[in-house]
Amino acid sequence: TTTTTTTTEHRIMTMLLLRRTNKTPSMSRAVLFGARHNRTELETSSSSCYNDHHHHHRHRHQEDNTLRTTAQYPLRQNGRRRRGRRIASKIYSSSSSSSSMDDFLTITKPDDWHLHVRDGSKITSVVPHTARQFDRALIMPNLTPPVRTAEEAGTYRKLITEAAKETNARFEPHMTLYLTDETSEAIVEDAAKSGYVRGFKLYPAGATTNSSFGVTDVKRVMPALRKMAELGLILQVHGEVTHQTVDIFDREARYIDEVLKPLLDEVKDLRVVMEHITTKNAADFVSTFPEDGRLAATITPQHVLLNRNALFKGGMRPHVFCLPILKREEHREAVLNAAVGTKSERFFLGTDSAPHPKGAKESACGCAGVFSAHAALNFYAMAFDSVGKLDKLEAFASHNGADFYRVPRNSGTITLKREEWKVPETYEFGGDVVVPFFAGEKIPWSVSS
Repeated sequence: TTTTTTTTEHRIMTMLLLRRTNKTPSMSRAVLFGARHNRTELETSSSSCYNDHHHHHRHRHQEDNTLRTTAQYPLRQNGRRRRGRRIASKIYSSSSSSSSMDDFLTITKPDDWHLHVRDGSKITSVVPHTARQFDRALIMPNLTPPVRTAEEAGTYRKLITEAAKETNARFEPHMTLYLTDETSEAIVEDAAKSGYVRGFKLYPAGATTNSSFGVTDVKRVMPALRKMAELGLILQVHGEVTHQTVDIFDREARYIDEVLKPLLDEVKDLRVVMEHITTKNAADFVSTFPEDGRLAATITPQHVLLNRNALFKGGMRPHVFCLPILKREEHREAVLNAAVGTKSERFFLGTDSAPHPKGAKESACGCAGVFSAHAALNFYAMAFDSVGKLDKLEAFASHNGADFYRVPRNSGTITLKREEWKVPETYEFGGDVVVPFFAGEKIPWSVSS
């Protein structure tokens, strides 16, 4: 498998038709992502991987609606999908022929508050993708070895700035340092003096790519955390426990109860960003936290566009494997609804774009990470449009994160256009190639020149 095969065209274009005929946003959401009692997007697959094996599984009964497979209704579903694509083409043709204000969206230049750009020659391959759409990004420190001091972050920052300057001379990398059991109060003080380090990233040891240096016990870093709170630095947390006895789909919920709640109680002035949330548990916890300005969360495009079915759509799909892992549909809906809900100011854009070479993903032990920087804003527009909340996108992408980090909002603008665009199959990546999110697929939003 070399691409993610999320079949978007039929559902998105049907959604647009429903909106033009005054159907409700909730109906369009059901069309786009599959309502709980309808067949899910996994059931529309007709990949060769599925076709080779579906006869062995056709009559399997599955009690969990979120894990239904294409094999249940192979002939009917394949036929329906082909008819649907012809209809989708007609819908798009009619909708794109008229010029409407709804077809353009201009917002303040956004920030990406969670970005991986790797190191070496890979930096120059991936940084321009982000710099085309964003004026600022918070760079993650999980290199090998990790970025642990302000001095190391300064060196890394210069490389990133150099890689961005031809694409966007205004692009500004902000840095976060890797929190380890050995992080001292002196290191925290140096970080606060730098002017470009915004906080420290807490990776539980073994939680994700290059996390072996991570914190083994939060109690070991309490002096550093208290110094961070005193100096106004922010703690970014990868919110999962890593005990092998805990189911991978439950690790975020357990982290909230076992680590994050006690930490927020223990260090009263510490401000925390729960990174790349994936569950209703996390969305509710952040939304209902009693203190404003202390707790926020970033949200990735994959966790509001896909549920866990996408991992197994017609076979194993390594290019949508990420950590935290994709969750059930009810969690995807809850995270997206939080981003547009009554406490939406607590949620902001953080792509967690994490490129890996194609071969490292398509291997016996594939790396975790989704590369989405090539069209990040386009993907968020798809998600917000699916629930009729494009008016909330600017705050999510351009205001909320800057406000939480207490930096000025960007001054420029960027315009999105409702225009079909086909994502390339691969991009160059430091002498190799990376397979992007929605590779080879047509998506309904592009960035206007």
